[in-house]
Amino acid sequence: MKKLLLVAAVVALGWYGNQFFKNPQAVQSADPFMETEVSNFRCDGREHCSEMSSCEEATFFIRNCPNTKMDGDRDGVPCENQWCR
Repeated sequence: MKKLLLVAAVVALGWYGNQFFKNPQAVQSADPFMETEVSNFRCDGREHCSEMSSCEEATFFIRNCPNTKMDGDRDGVPCENQWCR
């Protein structure tokens, strides 16, 4: 019985880790103790303003996704010449 529980725990941990590396925001939003921004957007590797379709989307990306290049003056407002005027 202990071996079965150990195997189940390892499988569950592996699944959780796999989900986290696929989409960290999905795992975070599933955690009932973490407050996260509810959004229709997800981090998918886009980094530039030309890859965005709105100010809301660009703002989500700079707040939640790594390696974005959309806030040149680092004032917290992305894509000021294109989306967020």
